[in-house]
Amino acid sequence: MAGNNINSLILITTLIFFMAPTFIIIYIFIYNNRKRKHIEEKQQLQSTFRQELLKTQIEVQEETLNHTSREIHDNITQVLSFVKLNLAMAGGVNETEKQLKINECRDLIAQVITDLRNLSKSLSLEHIASLGLVKTIEIETDRVNISGLINVELLIAGDSFSLGQQRELVLFRIFQEALNNTLKHAHAKHLKISLQYSKEIFNLIVEDDGNGFTPGAMDMSGGAGLKNMQNRAALIGAVATIDSLPGKGCSIKVTLNPIEQHIYADGSYPNSAG
Repeated sequence: MAGNNINSLILITTLIFFMAPTFIIIYIFIYNNRKRKHIEEKQQLQSTFRQELLKTQIEVQEETLNHTSREIHDNITQVLSFVKLNLAMAGGVNETEKQLKINECRDLIAQVITDLRNLSKSLSLEHIASLGLVKTIEIETDRVNISGLINVELLIAGDSFSLGQQRELVLFRIFQEALNNTLKHAHAKHLKISLQYSKEIFNLIVEDDGNGFTPGAMDMSGGAGLKNMQNRAALIGAVATIDSLPGKGCSIKVTLNPIEQHIYADGSYPNSAG
């Protein structure tokens, strides 16, 4: 009996001795697969971020080029045409009136030079980084107010600070999309833009008093732009909430934790498993 127990113990020990390496090999194989999968997912997230960031940069530049084209056609060309007409008329007037027209032309040309300088700066994405989100949005709101298309009010709450160049670029693009949607579809008279800063939270809120729409409209044709805002917000770790009802206008709120970091082009991704 004792011999049988010893034989069984030896058999079990032998089995454990031979099976242990197998379990270790299986464990290492599973661990390496998970690690490889995690690395691939991380690389995919980084690639997706870089592609979306590049797409955002291109769209911001395209929108800026469209604005530049309109400004050159509607403003600068007309001013220069007026200068040309003024100079042509200066030949048939007395010296006093001639000097007045020359002085007027000089002032108009100085204005055109300033406008062209500002336009040339706006063509570069670096102006967003150098000016910051608040100043860049201020320039856009001033431009829209001057156009007379809609009355825009900009409110800044708290002490503004940099949210990071990449995040501010994406936030500016979301603002551009919200502004364009309002101008093209909302038929609104007033637009209120709020930038709310605190150490724990940042909010970008765009509210209009336009036609509004039913929540289900986001799933219909024309809702792609709204979905795009939400996708872009998620890209930088923010949440975009869109509220609207027919006849009640539309409110777009983008909420971001300034401290929390998510996937960025530098490869940081703290939410991933170890």
